Amino acid sequence: MLKDTVYALPTLRGKHLTRTFGEGETRTTALCDVSLDLYPGQIALLMGPSGSGKSTLLAVLSGLLRPSEGQVLALGEDLWKMSERNRERFRLRHVGFIFQGYNLFPALTARQQIEMVLRWGEGTSGREARRRADEILALLGLAKKSQLRPAELSGGEKQRVAIGRALIKKPAFCFADEPTSALGWEHGQHVVELLCAAAHQQGATVLIVAHDPRIVPFMDHVWYLRDGSLTEAESDDS
Repeated sequence: MLKDTVYALPTLRGKHLTRTFGEGETRTTALCDVSLDLYPGQIALLMGPSGSGKSTLLAVLSGLLRPSEGQVLALGEDLWKMSERNRERFRLRHVGFIFQGYNLFPALTARQQIEMVLRWGEGTSGREARRRADEILALLGLAKKSQLRPAELSGGEKQRVAIGRALIKKPAFCFADEPTSALGWEHGQHVVELLCAAAHQQGATVLIVAHDPRIVPFMDHVWYLRDGSLTEAESDDS
Protein backbone atom coordinates (compact mmCIF):
# COMPACT_ATOMS: atom_id res chain seq x y z
CA MET A 1 0.00 0.00 0.00
CA LEU A 2 1.44 3.37 -0.98
CA LYS A 3 1.87 5.77 1.91
CA ASP A 4 0.00 9.06 2.09
CA THR A 5 2.72 11.12 3.76
CA VAL A 6 3.30 14.85 4.05
CA TYR A 7 6.97 15.69 3.40
CA ALA A 8 9.13 18.75 3.80
CA LEU A 9 10.47 20.59 0.77
CA PRO A 10 11.87 18.32 -1.96
CA THR A 11 15.56 17.43 -1.75
CA LEU A 12 15.70 16.48 -5.43
CA ARG A 13 13.79 18.06 -8.30
CA GLY A 14 13.86 17.12 -11.95
CA LYS A 15 12.35 19.87 -14.08
CA HIS A 16 11.36 19.34 -17.74
CA LEU A 17 14.06 16.77 -18.38
CA THR A 18 14.65 15.61 -21.94
CA ARG A 19 17.45 13.30 -23.07
CA THR A 20 18.11 12.31 -26.65
CA PHE A 21 20.76 10.09 -28.19
CA GLY A 22 22.17 10.27 -31.70
CA GLU A 23 21.60 12.77 -34.49
CA GLY A 24 19.41 13.06 -37.56
CA GLU A 25 17.62 9.89 -38.62
CA THR A 26 19.26 7.88 -35.81
CA ARG A 27 18.12 10.27 -33.07
CA THR A 28 16.07 8.67 -30.30
CA THR A 29 14.36 10.28 -27.32
CA ALA A 30 14.90 8.45 -24.03
CA LEU A 31 13.23 11.09 -21.83
CA CYS A 32 10.56 13.55 -22.89
CA ASP A 33 9.81 16.57 -20.66
CA VAL A 34 9.97 14.61 -17.40
CA SER A 35 9.40 16.43 -14.10
CA LEU A 36 9.31 14.95 -10.60
CA ASP A 37 10.04 15.82 -6.97
CA LEU A 38 11.69 13.56 -4.40
CA TYR A 39 11.66 14.21 -0.68
CA PRO A 40 13.77 13.52 2.43
CA GLY A 41 12.67 10.34 4.17
CA GLN A 42 10.93 9.04 1.02
CA ILE A 43 11.55 5.79 -0.80
CA ALA A 44 10.21 5.85 -4.35
CA LEU A 45 10.06 3.32 -7.15
CA LEU A 46 10.42 3.88 -10.88
CA MET A 47 8.92 1.11 -12.99
CA GLY A 48 8.43 0.55 -16.71
CA PRO A 49 9.29 -1.84 -19.53
CA SER A 50 12.83 -2.38 -20.75
CA GLY A 51 13.98 0.52 -22.90
CA SER A 52 11.49 2.97 -21.38
CA GLY A 53 14.22 5.30 -20.09
CA LYS A 54 14.33 4.28 -16.42
CA SER A 55 18.11 3.92 -16.12
CA THR A 56 18.59 7.08 -18.19
CA LEU A 57 16.41 9.06 -15.77
CA LEU A 58 18.28 7.59 -12.79
CA ALA A 59 21.61 8.64 -14.34
CA VAL A 60 20.37 12.16 -15.11
CA LEU A 61 18.95 12.71 -11.61
CA SER A 62 22.12 11.40 -9.92
CA GLY A 63 24.52 13.58 -11.88
CA LEU A 64 26.01 10.85 -14.06
CA LEU A 65 24.42 11.81 -17.39
CA ARG A 66 23.81 15.34 -18.62
CA PRO A 67 20.25 15.98 -19.85
CA SER A 68 19.74 17.45 -23.31
CA GLU A 69 17.27 19.89 -21.74
CA GLY A 70 15.98 20.60 -18.26
CA GLN A 71 17.29 21.06 -14.75
CA VAL A 72 18.18 18.89 -11.75
CA LEU A 73 18.17 20.56 -8.32
CA ALA A 74 19.73 18.55 -5.49
CA LEU A 75 19.75 20.03 -1.98
CA GLY A 76 18.95 23.34 -3.67
CA GLU A 77 21.94 23.20 -6.03
CA ASP A 78 21.78 22.89 -9.80
CA LEU A 79 23.76 19.72 -10.55
CA TRP A 80 24.37 20.53 -14.18
CA LYS A 81 25.62 24.05 -13.55
CA MET A 82 28.36 22.68 -11.30
CA SER A 83 31.86 22.06 -12.62
CA GLU A 84 32.68 18.39 -13.18
CA ARG A 85 34.94 18.41 -10.11
CA ASN A 86 32.28 19.94 -7.88
CA ARG A 87 29.69 17.49 -9.19
CA GLU A 88 32.04 14.60 -8.33
CA ARG A 89 32.55 16.03 -4.86
CA PHE A 90 28.79 16.35 -4.42
CA ARG A 91 28.26 12.71 -5.40
CA LEU A 92 31.07 11.53 -3.12
CA ARG A 93 29.64 13.40 -0.15
CA HIS A 94 25.90 12.99 -0.63
CA VAL A 95 25.12 10.08 -2.99
CA GLY A 96 25.14 6.30 -2.67
CA PHE A 97 24.82 4.15 -5.80
CA ILE A 98 23.72 0.55 -6.23
CA PHE A 99 24.41 -0.58 -9.79
CA GLN A 100 23.23 -3.71 -11.59
CA GLY A 101 26.84 -4.60 -12.40
CA TYR A 102 28.01 -4.29 -8.77
CA ASN A 103 31.10 -2.18 -9.69
CA LEU A 104 33.25 -3.84 -7.03
CA PHE A 105 37.05 -3.68 -7.05
CA PRO A 106 38.40 -7.17 -7.93
CA ALA A 107 41.42 -6.96 -5.60
CA LEU A 108 39.52 -5.85 -2.47
CA THR A 109 37.72 -8.03 0.06
CA ALA A 110 34.08 -7.45 0.93
CA ARG A 111 35.13 -5.60 4.09
CA GLN A 112 37.66 -3.46 2.21
CA GLN A 113 35.07 -2.46 -0.40
CA ILE A 114 33.08 -0.82 2.41
CA GLU A 115 36.00 0.41 4.50
CA MET A 116 37.40 2.44 1.61
CA VAL A 117 34.22 4.55 1.40
CA LEU A 118 34.64 5.58 5.03
CA ARG A 119 38.40 6.04 4.99
CA TRP A 120 38.68 7.94 1.71
CA GLY A 121 35.31 9.66 1.68
CA GLU A 122 35.00 10.62 5.35
CA GLY A 123 38.52 10.30 6.76
CA THR A 124 37.34 7.69 9.27
CA SER A 125 40.04 5.88 11.26
CA GLY A 126 40.91 2.35 10.18
CA ARG A 127 39.56 0.85 13.39
CA GLU A 128 36.21 2.66 13.17
CA ALA A 129 35.88 1.91 9.44
CA ARG A 130 36.40 -1.79 10.14
CA ARG A 131 33.86 -1.77 12.96
CA ARG A 132 31.20 -0.11 10.83
CA ALA A 133 31.96 -2.31 7.81
CA ASP A 134 31.64 -5.47 9.91
CA GLU A 135 28.38 -4.17 11.37
CA ILE A 136 26.71 -3.63 8.00
CA LEU A 137 28.10 -6.89 6.58
CA ALA A 138 26.46 -8.70 9.51
CA LEU A 139 23.15 -6.94 8.77
CA LEU A 140 23.45 -8.14 5.18
CA GLY A 141 24.15 -11.73 6.21
CA LEU A 142 27.76 -11.56 5.05
CA ALA A 143 29.66 -11.67 8.36
CA LYS A 144 31.44 -14.89 7.35
CA LYS A 145 32.28 -13.58 3.87
CA SER A 146 34.11 -10.38 4.89
CA GLN A 147 37.53 -11.67 3.77
CA LEU A 148 36.39 -12.87 0.34
CA ARG A 149 37.00 -11.02 -2.93
CA PRO A 150 34.35 -10.56 -5.63
CA ALA A 151 35.49 -13.60 -7.63
CA GLU A 152 34.78 -15.73 -4.55
CA LEU A 153 31.27 -14.36 -4.01
CA SER A 154 27.99 -15.30 -5.67
CA GLY A 155 26.05 -12.72 -7.67
CA GLY A 156 23.66 -12.15 -4.79
CA GLU A 157 26.51 -11.74 -2.31
CA LYS A 158 28.24 -9.21 -4.56
CA GLN A 159 24.98 -7.27 -4.81
CA ARG A 160 24.69 -7.16 -1.03
CA VAL A 161 28.26 -5.89 -0.69
CA ALA A 162 27.42 -3.14 -3.20
CA ILE A 163 24.35 -2.23 -1.15
CA GLY A 164 26.42 -2.08 2.03
CA ARG A 165 28.93 0.18 0.30
CA ALA A 166 26.15 2.54 -0.82
CA LEU A 167 24.50 2.80 2.59
CA ILE A 168 27.54 2.85 4.90
CA LYS A 169 28.11 6.60 4.63
CA LYS A 170 24.44 7.38 5.34
CA PRO A 171 23.99 9.38 2.12
CA ALA A 172 21.40 12.08 1.51
CA PHE A 173 20.47 10.25 -1.72
CA CYS A 174 20.54 6.59 -2.65
CA PHE A 175 19.98 5.53 -6.26
CA ALA A 176 19.43 1.81 -6.83
CA ASP A 177 19.22 0.17 -10.26
CA GLU A 178 17.49 -3.24 -9.92
CA PRO A 179 18.87 -3.87 -6.39
CA THR A 180 16.97 -7.15 -5.95
CA SER A 181 17.46 -8.60 -9.44
CA ALA A 182 20.26 -11.00 -8.42
CA LEU A 183 18.68 -12.00 -5.10
CA GLY A 184 16.18 -14.56 -3.90
CA TRP A 185 13.16 -12.97 -2.28
CA GLU A 186 14.33 -13.60 1.31
CA HIS A 187 17.49 -11.56 0.74
CA GLY A 188 15.69 -9.23 -1.66
CA GLN A 189 13.09 -8.32 0.95
CA HIS A 190 15.85 -7.71 3.50
CA VAL A 191 17.58 -5.35 1.07
CA VAL A 192 14.34 -3.43 0.46
CA GLU A 193 13.84 -3.16 4.22
CA LEU A 194 17.37 -1.73 4.58
CA LEU A 195 16.62 0.84 1.88
CA CYS A 196 13.35 1.70 3.64
CA ALA A 197 15.29 2.17 6.88
CA ALA A 198 17.75 4.48 5.11
CA ALA A 199 14.79 6.62 4.09
CA HIS A 200 12.49 6.43 7.07
CA GLN A 201 15.08 6.31 9.88
CA GLN A 202 18.00 8.25 8.41
CA GLY A 203 16.04 10.71 6.26
CA ALA A 204 17.64 9.70 2.96
CA THR A 205 15.93 10.21 -0.38
CA VAL A 206 15.85 6.78 -2.04
CA LEU A 207 14.96 6.11 -5.68
CA ILE A 208 14.79 2.54 -6.98
CA VAL A 209 14.52 1.37 -10.57
CA ALA A 210 13.06 -2.13 -10.68
CA HIS A 211 10.75 -4.56 -12.46
CA ASP A 212 9.93 -6.58 -9.34
CA PRO A 213 6.28 -5.92 -8.33
CA ARG A 214 6.85 -7.52 -4.91
CA ILE A 215 8.61 -4.39 -3.68
CA VAL A 216 5.68 -2.05 -4.50
CA PRO A 217 4.00 -2.43 -1.06
CA PHE A 218 7.19 -1.16 0.61
CA MET A 219 7.25 2.05 -1.41
CA ASP A 220 6.04 5.53 -0.47
CA HIS A 221 5.54 6.51 -4.11
CA VAL A 222 5.59 4.76 -7.48
CA TRP A 223 6.12 6.23 -10.94
CA TYR A 224 5.77 4.53 -14.31
CA LEU A 225 7.94 5.48 -17.27
CA ARG A 226 6.80 4.49 -20.76
CA ASP A 227 8.42 5.70 -23.98
CA GLY A 228 10.22 8.43 -22.06
CA SER A 229 7.07 9.86 -20.44
CA LEU A 230 6.40 9.72 -16.69
CA THR A 231 3.08 9.01 -14.93
CA GLU A 232 2.25 8.56 -11.25
CA ALA A 233 0.68 5.46 -9.74
CA GLU A 234 -2.69 5.91 -8.12
CA SER A 235 -2.77 5.53 -4.35
CA ASP A 236 -4.11 2.19 -3.15
CA ASP A 237 -6.42 2.97 -0.25
CA SER A 238 -7.97 -0.47 -0.10
